[in-house]
Amino acid sequence: MSSLPTVEDLRLVEALARHGSLGAAGRELLISQPAASNRLAALERRIGERLFDRDTTGARPTPAGRALAAEAAHVLEHLEAIFDRTRAAARAGSLTAGTFGSLAPWVFPALEDLLGEVTVHQVADHGDRLVEWVGEGSLDVAFVAIANQMRLPATVTALPVARDRLAVLLPAGACLGSGRRPFAGLDVVAYTYDTSTATLHRRVSELGGRPRRAATAETAVRMGRLLGCPVVVPRGMGVSYAEPGEEISAMAIPGRLTLFMVTRRPAPAGLTAAAAGMAARLGLEPASDASRFG
Repeated sequence: MSSLPTVEDLRLVEALARHGSLGAAGRELLISQPAASNRLAALERRIGERLFDRDTTGARPTPAGRALAAEAAHVLEHLEAIFDRTRAAARAGSLTAGTFGSLAPWVFPALEDLLGEVTVHQVADHGDRLVEWVGEGSLDVAFVAIANQMRLPATVTALPVARDRLAVLLPAGACLGSGRRPFAGLDVVAYTYDTSTATLHRRVSELGGRPRRAATAETAVRMGRLLGCPVVVPRGMGVSYAEPGEEISAMAIPGRLTLFMVTRRPAPAGLTAAAAGMAARLGLEPASDASRFG
């Protein structure tokens, strides 16, 4: 028997993770509950790990099950798009691009505009996974902020395309203190899209604040409005989300961010040309150099 999972295996794991029930997953896949149970048991034996804890109340994914379900969803999404992408490629150029969730509303429209007639298939995920997919060839390009903070696959190259810095957004009614601890006694919602979240929270604490975590930039801004407290986010995102009556403070928060374009070697000329206009389209500072990583 092949050690590779079949499409049926992946569909079962993905459906079971969504439904939390072998019966419901089986109904979706048009197989009986015993057949679904046997297939899952066989898959677990091949992997050598328990994927779901099962009892009379349902099925709950183990850490291994959650990891496999995420991978299954990614593979199935690509499989489902194969015919559409093939037809689109026959009519015009196309590529698959990825970025992280907070920047997707800016990167994808900018890329569509910069690439003209090229059809852009969009993928949003964590930066390290996007870089991995570029390396394996299932993604053409990724825009991430961690290319200089991770070991890149040997098959990829990373080009700095834009720079940003951290800033403080003050929702209506929120204010800062003075002196060396301007966040003293305040909740501060902090978000950054590179790997320096722990460092950012430490900086907020050193300035007297109680750091609050947010999953995305939009979440951070909405939490700040709800709590009536300062929000620390990349400046470009703060400017984009700020509403009338809200202020981007001149207070400097240490920290610089760089957005990279990651492609397989060598970088396609069309993407390199598009990258040159990305900073202006996103309202960010252009990268000061064209050095590559990886």
